[in-house]
Amino acid sequence: MDTVSVKVECFHDPATFTFTYVVSDPVSGIAAVIDPVLDYDPIATRIATHSARRVLDYVMINSLQVQWILETHAHADHLSAAQWLKRELAFVPRVAIGAGIRQVQATFKDRLLLEPEFAIDGSQFDLLLAEGDRLPLGSFEVQVLATPGHTPDSLSYLVGDAAFVGDTLFAPYYGTARCDFPGGDARALFTSIHRILELPDDTRIFLCHDYPPNGQAPQHLSSPREQRSGNLHLKDGVDVESFVAMRHARDATLAPPRLLEPSLRVNVRAGHLSDPLVSRDGWV
Repeated sequence: MDTVSVKVECFHDPATFTFTYVVSDPVSGIAAVIDPVLDYDPIATRIATHSARRVLDYVMINSLQVQWILETHAHADHLSAAQWLKRELAFVPRVAIGAGIRQVQATFKDRLLLEPEFAIDGSQFDLLLAEGDRLPLGSFEVQVLATPGHTPDSLSYLVGDAAFVGDTLFAPYYGTARCDFPGGDARALFTSIHRILELPDDTRIFLCHDYPPNGQAPQHLSSPREQRSGNLHLKDGVDVESFVAMRHARDATLAPPRLLEPSLRVNVRAGHLSDPLVSRDGWV
């Protein structure tokens, strides 16, 4: 484990219950942004950049050099600000996602009736990542862990003692990710979560979402020990068959995310706003 911990700054978007992270090497100032959010009004089909500007301001104030914008998967509950940030940042970063995005693109090209010329080869992204890939981040490396189950393209990113797990895990009181989207797989999710739970106990697990009860602050940080002892769905002793049965029963009761269609229309394009059904006005 690195003797100097990687620095992590968290940004919370209460409208979509999403956490965005800026991960940086304190020595060199080299950084990555993980899961950036665009603000979206689905009634007016209007996009704003208030959430992304908070990230940009932090990067500029701290003189960080963002080399990577990393998506943990093609989100179905918020739009990605990857392209807006890429345009605004002085040092142009590369936008990366899991290679499973090709499967997601193929599925939703048909389901969303995307244009015939829409490419399903992942070429909208600068880099497609797979298990075991490593990206330089100053004196650190970003280690890529394939953690499918919620979606086929789901990745977790391990940087020093920090793990960014996307929608794979939530705070222990809330449990685990749904698996009822196309390509979801509860058995795969069980395996993926156990990969995360087997990380060292002092690993900082950074969550992508939290849905706290009224009056409680959102929780963005957990640990393998906390998850093993208290996760509502997968604490120690839960076997795969019990987990799969629970996940199928629970998923059958869940409503679709409020921003499902606009999110996917943008996110399978790496955050490009080229779908006319999403925005008439572009960025504000």
